[in-house]
Amino acid sequence: MNAFIPPAKPIIGAEEREAVDRVLLSGMIAQGAEVASFEQEFSEHFVPGRPSVAVNSGTAGLHLGLLAAGVGPGDEVIVPSFTFAATANSVALTGATPVFADIEPRTFCLDPDAVAAAITSKTKGVMPVHLYGHPAPMKELVALAQERGIDVYEDAAQAHGASLDGHPVGSFGAFAMFSLYPTKNMTSGEGGMIVGADEDIARRARLLRNQGMERQYENEIVGFNARMTDIHAAIGRVQLTKVDAWTRTRQMNADFLDKNLRGVATPPVAQGANHVYHQYTVRVPEDRDGFVAALKDEHNVGAGVYYPIPNHRLPSLRRYAPGLELPVTEQAAAEVVSLPVHPSLSQGDLDRIVHAVNTVAGAGA
Repeated sequence: MNAFIPPAKPIIGAEEREAVDRVLLSGMIAQGAEVASFEQEFSEHFVPGRPSVAVNSGTAGLHLGLLAAGVGPGDEVIVPSFTFAATANSVALTGATPVFADIEPRTFCLDPDAVAAAITSKTKGVMPVHLYGHPAPMKELVALAQERGIDVYEDAAQAHGASLDGHPVGSFGAFAMFSLYPTKNMTSGEGGMIVGADEDIARRARLLRNQGMERQYENEIVGFNARMTDIHAAIGRVQLTKVDAWTRTRQMNADFLDKNLRGVATPPVAQGANHVYHQYTVRVPEDRDGFVAALKDEHNVGAGVYYPIPNHRLPSLRRYAPGLELPVTEQAAAEVVSLPVHPSLSQGDLDRIVHAVNTVAGAGA
């Protein structure tokens, strides 16, 4: 049988290893000059004019970003249920209440009408997720937030370089968070980046990540240890020089799949959206789990299900939404399959993926 094609694959090259060695030899391993350079370069690359704050994970980035934006006990933040649990977890960790709203059936991102219906007197903000690398409907969500007097926060964990009508994700809200986990479109080994709308948000985030201090032993607030190391920042700086080429490859791979897959619903792209394809997610209306198993068992092609259990059904979060029904979310959770689209795929791999999907879907080779 042919070699297994994984659904995702981090790419670490000689340049990243050399950067780590350089930091190790320098003797400066904790947060230092590498982190500061990474923050500046990240802002310049993805969200010019907005300050960035590096932290040790994407979840920490969401948590600290929300705290820096003033979210706390008694507040509500509207979030999608169809996403990784970190989105709602971060709200809960501030003491606020995550309020789940339904999604659009085409893009899998928050439905502005569902958000409008979920707003109450306690709503502090809304946190859309740019899921799979497709930007959420920010024009409508920002207009709604301004009309109703609430804030916007962006979970851009999967959306490095995505944009909407020429505006980069991360430029719409009070803050945005980009994940740097190994399987994201770029990585620092582990980590996250908070991008603030202004220096006030960024400064509060810097205090929160470092025990509440900017200068040693001058603690201004109660904070955490959520610092990124210079080792991780060095990896991230190298990956910044490669991510644009990787994104173009992801988009070309997605285009090939769009043109050749049969028997599944391929992912649409909204008008004006630049999709960066962290995941290439299709819908399989019948026996999704059997479809995934057949891809692996019969064709050695990996696929992922992101996400099989909506957040409002999870044991850890369902207390926030007793009895809540989100029909579009529930249908998506039962049908989605993410196929390999990562930059390591060869043309032979893409041909195999197409053959496997079309065969299992009963649409021919």
